Amino acid sequence: MRLYKVYHWLSPLSSSCCCLLHPFALGNARFPSSTLRSFRHLRTQSTNLFKPAMSASRFNRLVAVNSALAEDGSAAGNGSANASLTFAEDDDESVIGVKYRDPPRDIRDIVDAPPLPALSFSPLRDKILFMKRRSLPPLAELARPEEKLAGLRIDGKCNTRSRMSFYTGIGIHPLMPDGSLGPETEVRGLPDGAKINFVTWSIDGKHLAFSVRFDEEESSSSKLRVWVADVETGMARLLFQSPDIYLNAVFDNYVWVDNSTLLVCTIPLSRGDPPKKPLVPSGPRIQSNEQKTIVQVRTFQDLLKDEYDEDLFDYYATSQLVLASLDGTVKEVGSPAVYTSLDPSPDEKYILISSIHRPYSFIVPCGRFPKKVDLWTADGNFVRELCDLPLVEDIPIASNSVRNGMRSLNWRADKPSTLYWAETQDGGDAKVEVSPRDIVYTQPAEPQEGEEPEILHKLDLRYGGISWCDDSLALVYESWYKTRRTRTWVISPGSKDVSPRILFDRSSEDVYSDPGSPMLRRTSTGNYVIAKLRKENDDATYLLLNGNGATPEGDIPFLDLFDINTGCKERIWESDKEKYYESVVALLSDQKEGDLHINDLKILTSKESKTENTQYYIQSWPDKKLCQITDFPHPYPQLASLQKEMIRYERKDGVQLTATLYLPPGYDPSKDGPLPCLFWSYPGEFKSKDAAGQVRGSPNEFAGIGPTSALLWLARRFAILSGPTIPIIGEGDEEANDRYVEQLVASAEAAVEEVIRRGVAHPNKIAVGGHSYGAFMTANLLAHAPHLFCCGIARSGAYNRTLTPFGFQNEDRTLWEATNTYVEMSPFMSANRIKKPILLIHGEEDNNPGTLTMQSDRFFNALKGHGALCRLVILPFESHGYSARESIMHVLWETDRWLQKHCVSNTSEVSADIGKSKDREGKEVTGVENKAVAASGGGGAELADDIESGQFHSKPRSLMWTDSDLSHIFNIALLYVLSNFNCTTSQIYSTLPTTRIQRQESEGEVVEDGDDDGDGEIEDVEEDTPAPTMEEDIEVDDKLELLKEHKEVKMTKLSSVDEFKAQGDGKMDKKMNGCDVTKGKWVYDESYPLYTNGSCPFIDEGFNCGTNGRQDGDYMKWKWQPQGCDFPRFNAAKMLDLISGKRLVFVGDSINRNQWESMLCMLMSAVKDPKKVYETHGRRITKEKGNYSFKFVFMKARQE
Repeated sequence: MRLYKVYHWLSPLSSSCCCLLHPFALGNARFPSSTLRSFRHLRTQSTNLFKPAMSASRFNRLVAVNSALAEDGSAAGNGSANASLTFAEDDDESVIGVKYRDPPRDIRDIVDAPPLPALSFSPLRDKILFMKRRSLPPLAELARPEEKLAGLRIDGKCNTRSRMSFYTGIGIHPLMPDGSLGPETEVRGLPDGAKINFVTWSIDGKHLAFSVRFDEEESSSSKLRVWVADVETGMARLLFQSPDIYLNAVFDNYVWVDNSTLLVCTIPLSRGDPPKKPLVPSGPRIQSNEQKTIVQVRTFQDLLKDEYDEDLFDYYATSQLVLASLDGTVKEVGSPAVYTSLDPSPDEKYILISSIHRPYSFIVPCGRFPKKVDLWTADGNFVRELCDLPLVEDIPIASNSVRNGMRSLNWRADKPSTLYWAETQDGGDAKVEVSPRDIVYTQPAEPQEGEEPEILHKLDLRYGGISWCDDSLALVYESWYKTRRTRTWVISPGSKDVSPRILFDRSSEDVYSDPGSPMLRRTSTGNYVIAKLRKENDDATYLLLNGNGATPEGDIPFLDLFDINTGCKERIWESDKEKYYESVVALLSDQKEGDLHINDLKILTSKESKTENTQYYIQSWPDKKLCQITDFPHPYPQLASLQKEMIRYERKDGVQLTATLYLPPGYDPSKDGPLPCLFWSYPGEFKSKDAAGQVRGSPNEFAGIGPTSALLWLARRFAILSGPTIPIIGEGDEEANDRYVEQLVASAEAAVEEVIRRGVAHPNKIAVGGHSYGAFMTANLLAHAPHLFCCGIARSGAYNRTLTPFGFQNEDRTLWEATNTYVEMSPFMSANRIKKPILLIHGEEDNNPGTLTMQSDRFFNALKGHGALCRLVILPFESHGYSARESIMHVLWETDRWLQKHCVSNTSEVSADIGKSKDREGKEVTGVENKAVAASGGGGAELADDIESGQFHSKPRSLMWTDSDLSHIFNIALLYVLSNFNCTTSQIYSTLPTTRIQRQESEGEVVEDGDDDGDGEIEDVEEDTPAPTMEEDIEVDDKLELLKEHKEVKMTKLSSVDEFKAQGDGKMDKKMNGCDVTKGKWVYDESYPLYTNGSCPFIDEGFNCGTNGRQDGDYMKWKWQPQGCDFPRFNAAKMLDLISGKRLVFVGDSINRNQWESMLCMLMSAVKDPKKVYETHGRRITKEKGNYSFKFVFMKARQE
């Protein structure tokens, strides 16, 4: 319990409280108001209301102040011990919603662990850079002003993309002949506090180029300057001597033209101040489509809005190209323009220069602006224009639709200066059927007069790139998303008489059949080509195929020697299978031109295990000697002994599923029992069940924990179900999303059942969470499968698909083409069904298409409008992913608070546990003296004190019944008699007593489970308060919803008449002779209920308790016990035998309707194949008036 919480309780309005609140920490830095966007508090909303008053008795539970606060301000003691001490019951908005918070230390220490450096090998593979990184950036960096223009976010102060990370230093290590690392040479000469970006090697590996910026506010030194460093000495210096030349890094920034010259995009010296936005616009904003052009675009963000934005975009994006030599020579080339890419030819004679120009667009980002590609000489002279593509706003939204005209224009890596590109033949529209669909062309940089481009290859799928080797070999890739088909062609670019042939033709989602990708070697010009290998006394041409090696046991990466002509393979390296996960990172023996001999092979590999951090090794042939070159420490030793297992289980439709199960260090299920569990996933789409069921990933991979990873809660003693596969399958012509909810729920059910079966997860303490599409999944699961999860955490999601009407994720139908799909998939449309606590988190500046911050805002309002227990946290300055330390720590605090309060301390089944521990005789109903005790768990009005016969058991609170609850119990009594005696329905009705129950009229305030009066406490109630008797007249209202708990019940499944008859001998229990079933009492029986809303597919939505949020289940465990005799248990098999060849008809009001529905569900408990029971008119059961007829095919029986 935190000290500030203690003081808040004592004096909510006291000014002394302020000094105890956790400050909005920004370190020791100072940030003048002129340079920062104004800091804002977290925008936090919750449906829990502030309660300023509390009983004095509650202070008795406060910890003494001097023992409640640790040195770091967190709760003292073991943070993972008793979660009930972490948060007070009634945290209120005045404390929770106004300041940034830090999570418990056990989480914070992991997040604050120093990051490992990034590695980069020199072109000659003789040196390695260790580029050092800092931990999380402060929020002040995100708060810097930024311009949102044409789909980009630009830091105007630096004239670069905003929110860039950086390196803090560079260390250079020589790679010794024995494979070990030599001593480090630090790049020096840089000012303190330098932020390093865009580190590149010169082609010969002797120099480094990189940019440096500073944070000296109100100074132009915050712009980027280009530096170069000598690799041997580590000495760094400025490339430009002039203090007025700065780097423009909005698009491409600089490239090495040769070993001593760079082509740099600089800020034009003639550029003045930014354009000023006019106070009064010149006119209204107008968009027109008077030509009736079909233009469908996704929900892009940060687009240009007006002429001022166009001018501002030009101001920041326009560059002046400058050729700069290491000897200090500087030469401006070309005119200022918005240059987007610079690409020197392999022979260093030419440069491909790409730029964009007006007219711009207000509905698409800059990637679709008019694009021009020119060819220049290396010294900056214009040669020719290759293409000038127009603005494209109408690229179809269908997958594999592309821009019309030349695209993917590049240099052949194996030639000095030969160009190649692709052109679509379908106009870029994937829905147009045409053959060929794409044509690949090639042409010299300076063709002879009249020389036309040469057709290199024709493709019927969409072009996906080329791996070059030489004139005898190149691999061309094509694919088609709709069918998941992918093909690899072998072509001979220099031999027209050699026909192309298909090397691989497979499904892209079939990971088991993936042959791997060819390894590339670096040429002396700095380009990469396919590596050819040869063996002693063997003329065959071999490639190295590097693959993930997916198997049913997990990934086992491999390296195959592959004969390109025969297709024969020889596995020359494979990862360890038992303990480690290894992979091939790069080919190191590529300094020499020509074919590589197998005995000279040298590769860089990585090696890791479940508990050992990733380390890098160099392995050399022929003896395959292994040399370790890194020795990184474990980033979070407190979790070094965590337990990890890749588990497999099956969905009810037969699809095989996988997940990675993590358990805390030292956990023993036999001693520690089930844990609270966090289910974190992200759905994926597939075209086949077989592919969806394939295993991806390795059980031996190191558990990398990012700053917002779900694995952080291992430190809080959670079980983590990471990445359980959620395949959404659409086979053949079926669209996957048409059955999204059904498949989503089935996948989640299978995963939850598996962890419960293993005994590692408490069934009432499983939380679900996800980011982006995973947040969308989370909200849908809480809406459609509330029986599985106690609460949810949804980060940066989109919840209303009508706000993304022209497609989302991989859905390429529009809202108007698939209206039902869009609506049914949207959890926003099911906000009224979400009854479990849900935490929504969103970055205020989310720029991801579709996931506008408005999505969470509106979803929260919809939830709040239906009384849902929900909370919305908006993170200032954060985008789709969160990066600032303050933001991340607060996200972790919010998440931990939510999990501790609604998962660890979940009381949804506490009443049932209490009930089970009581003497069942104390639960029997014998008296009528006490009055009813009110229960408002679902927000309903209290039961009236003047109910005529209302003697109710008040603890557990789940035994507060509505008329539909009693109807459910009456149904059981009715069905007992029907299934064991040959009597009519009317005879049974005449014997059943009735009770009048006051109807619930309003929803009222939503309070948490166990808190009957909304004050945060579970009220004490006498244990011997009786349950209802059946002595008085009963009149049941027909408009309350039936409340049923979703629990699994083991039932016998039968499929034939003989099996039904074999279940009983048809003899009536002798003890029932002369028994008066109207006299008796209600007793608690743990073996009930006979069916659940999960086992019966015919319960209509309005009467489905579990999906409508009811979490308790004891009210279904009471049975009627006649005096002096036993009441036989309902026998579904015998009942079906009795009505075989007959009709069982229910006619009447809502009571009869409920009894009819219960009868149907109870009969279903004995049916093996639910498909053999159906409504003969195809009608779905609803609460509306009507008639229904269900047929049991194999029994030739009907229930109407």
